[in-house]
Amino acid sequence: MKSRHLQLAVALLVACSAPILAQSARTQHSKPEVLKLSGEIGQYGGRLVVSQRGEPKTLNPVTAIDSPSREVIGRMTADLIHINRQSHRTEASLAKSWTASPDGRRYTVQLRRGLKFSDGHPFDADDVVFSFQMYLDEKVHSPQRDLLVVGGKPLSVKKLDDYTVAFEFAAPYAAGDRLFDGLAMLPRHLLEAAYKSGTLAQQWTLATAPEKIAGLGPFRLKQYSPGQRITLERNPFYWKTDSADHPLPYLDELTFVFVPNDDAQVLKFEAGETDLISRLSAESFAALSKKQDNPEFKLYDIGPGLEYNFLLLNQNEDTAGRLPQIARKQAWFRNDTFRQAISAAVDRASVVRLVYQGRGQALAAHVTEGNKLWINTGLPKPAVSIDRARQLLRSAGFSWRPDGSLVDGTGEKVEFTIAVASNNGPRKQMATLIQQDLKALGMSVEVVPLEFRSLVDRVTQSHDYEAAIMGLGSGDVDPTSEMNIWMTTGSTHLWNLGEKKPAPWEVEVDRLMQQQLTTVDYKKRKQLYDRVQQYVAEELPIICIASPNILVGAKNSIGNFRPSILNSYALSNVEQLFWRSTGGERARN
Repeated sequence: MKSRHLQLAVALLVACSAPILAQSARTQHSKPEVLKLSGEIGQYGGRLVVSQRGEPKTLNPVTAIDSPSREVIGRMTADLIHINRQSHRTEASLAKSWTASPDGRRYTVQLRRGLKFSDGHPFDADDVVFSFQMYLDEKVHSPQRDLLVVGGKPLSVKKLDDYTVAFEFAAPYAAGDRLFDGLAMLPRHLLEAAYKSGTLAQQWTLATAPEKIAGLGPFRLKQYSPGQRITLERNPFYWKTDSADHPLPYLDELTFVFVPNDDAQVLKFEAGETDLISRLSAESFAALSKKQDNPEFKLYDIGPGLEYNFLLLNQNEDTAGRLPQIARKQAWFRNDTFRQAISAAVDRASVVRLVYQGRGQALAAHVTEGNKLWINTGLPKPAVSIDRARQLLRSAGFSWRPDGSLVDGTGEKVEFTIAVASNNGPRKQMATLIQQDLKALGMSVEVVPLEFRSLVDRVTQSHDYEAAIMGLGSGDVDPTSEMNIWMTTGSTHLWNLGEKKPAPWEVEVDRLMQQQLTTVDYKKRKQLYDRVQQYVAEELPIICIASPNILVGAKNSIGNFRPSILNSYALSNVEQLFWRSTGGERARN
């Protein structure tokens, strides 16, 4: 251990001498103000291999919305203030401290001194101001922007000195310190030129050279092999230490391998080819549970998480004339009675029993039982009723042919496709069950598996789909994390992106979401957000189906493993993970 620390210290000393003399003396000689973490003291070395069902679409934190991208990006970047994945409370991160005004409108953040990006370039207040400038720019279309607009006005960000930044909201912000979680602070020296030229969205693709990407996370990009894996290596300039002042992370490398489906992920985990397995399906969890006498790994059922899976009906307004086949069916999808009939026909209890093997919950709206602070417990439990569904359809002008098929008021047969990610077994099974449920109403539904990235592109870009099974996972228990979904201007307002003519209830949801954002009193905020959940359950912009428990597995020889119901479920403290032995893991690597 001593020799390892000595070698690392020498390496850091050499690396720290690299910046050119043009840097200020303040930057060169200031001792890094590191963050000391509690936990078991680990050993250095080795590689951790984790499987992902899909490849990242991008390594750009400003534009990323898909889970594979954000999973990788989260290990390469850091935020100012962080939500502890165990306690769900905010804690210091790149900001060593912060103060808030009594009304919650102004935050003054003190940055840690002497920190560097993974390429060795100093980090200071200019990078913070630049990062927020990118997130706030409407032309960039960052999904985080909605979180930063309060009282109809964007957050004001001002540099006070090299290590102090002031933030001001136009109105009181109930969860002001929580908004900083997950907002990666980015290097102005690498991205400013692209931002000024309007090409920021095209930066940091998977084809970008590793030396052109830098962050403040525990790892940095080493290598990307298309269709196979992406490998990260230890960031030599990382700013956290363990309780004995040893620099983190412990691991040499972190590798994400792209595995097409759940079954293949399990096979690789059983064979020892991967070390962690997250987002396990209930079926795979049950199969692995039968081998729990295996001393090599352990399984964890953490209980209800924050993920909600739903049936998405395409209500986008830009399909007319461009996608006539889809636009023709949107008259059904935009009819709230039609959506209510579908919801009444879906047997959510069967989904929980068959897809999740009881390790999940049926949903009436998007807030799950895992979010005990904010769930609206007054919503009726979802119950299947084919009779009610038929009554609703009749009231909306639908009828049935002698052969039992459903037709609308013009006599057109009700038939549509449900797109689903081909590599997501549980959602494919969910789509098949919904297909069977809707058959009882005389609807002809075809399930269409698509490659994950193609599905995301269709839902978020081309809008070339009819219906889809999707899932979202809140990054925080606080309602603020849902702003970009429920606001009509939100970049993840999936059922109608870029909405021009919101329905009256959507206008009211906009108002409620903005009001809860500026209401400091928890009980009053809870009442406001309860009403939002009621609208979601009644108007069904998305038809929430079910939420799985968080199921993960890990090799027993991984130290400091502490899974969480918040993303990232298995890697939230990756900088502290280590191999307890240097045998099989080191040899394999």
